[in-house]
Amino acid sequence: MDLSALGVLRRNISSVMIGNENTITLLLTALLARGHVLLEDVPGTGKTVLAKSLAKSIDADFGRIQFTPDLLPSDVTGLNYFDNKSGGFVFAKGPAFCHILLADEINRATPKTQSSLLECMAEHQITVDGVTRPLEEPFLVIATQNPLETLGTFPLPEAQMDRFLMKISMDSLSVPQEIALMERFMLDTPLDELKPVCTKDDILALQKECGSVYVHPELLNYMAALVHGTRNHPKVSCGVSPRGTLALLRASQARAMISERVYVVPEDIREIAPFVLAHRLTLLAGADFDRSARKIVEDVLSATPVPTENWAER
Repeated sequence: MDLSALGVLRRNISSVMIGNENTITLLLTALLARGHVLLEDVPGTGKTVLAKSLAKSIDADFGRIQFTPDLLPSDVTGLNYFDNKSGGFVFAKGPAFCHILLADEINRATPKTQSSLLECMAEHQITVDGVTRPLEEPFLVIATQNPLETLGTFPLPEAQMDRFLMKISMDSLSVPQEIALMERFMLDTPLDELKPVCTKDDILALQKECGSVYVHPELLNYMAALVHGTRNHPKVSCGVSPRGTLALLRASQARAMISERVYVVPEDIREIAPFVLAHRLTLLAGADFDRSARKIVEDVLSATPVPTENWAER
């Protein structure tokens, strides 16, 4: 398994994103697992720069949509318009026709517009007026939302949340990292200097390799036990769906690959589980969702016995 492109990609993004190693790792995990990311954090933390750094590093087409209450589904997917010259209808592609799509402040758009991304995310295609058009691969959605501002927003429905492989946030910077950030941006703009270090074909090859990462049967049992633990928790009205089970599997394989292993170990599952599972839970009324959901996943991880085997042995 040749992972040289992955290491170069990580270093290239890190040259711009000071002090966000964990966030970069999670983002690359989602990319390898063919998943999408919900990035929740306050403004000014570098969410847009992170998405652009990834796109520029891969030499991929980057699309950005600023979600607002008056945004229409056609502003996302595209629309057919009548062309006077040809005397017929022509399809104008929307910004979703790209490789890496930044859906900025997604919760500011109406549910109808939010749902226009469902087909893109789930099936990597867009259907307008009965005609289905495939999206180019690789395709990754990075959606952002601000956890502090709720006025004038529309919470993402459960069906939309379940389409995101992970929900993550930016890393907090230490004082030395904050100083390094200022020094890095003092004289130039690192993002403008960023050059592609791998191709789209490199990413597609890595994604294919990711699916072949070995998972021991005992670890499949372990993941199933974690999922069922969320469904049986007394504070949960609806636990992780089977889609979430598959998401945990794919993310664990990707996490192992990033660690330069061809097999999954329990630590891969335990490290990635809170980011993959917590946002999929439906809690009983009265719970503080973000804090409670994360705590529930941590409780399930603590309560579920960790198997011990030779994980590389088939």
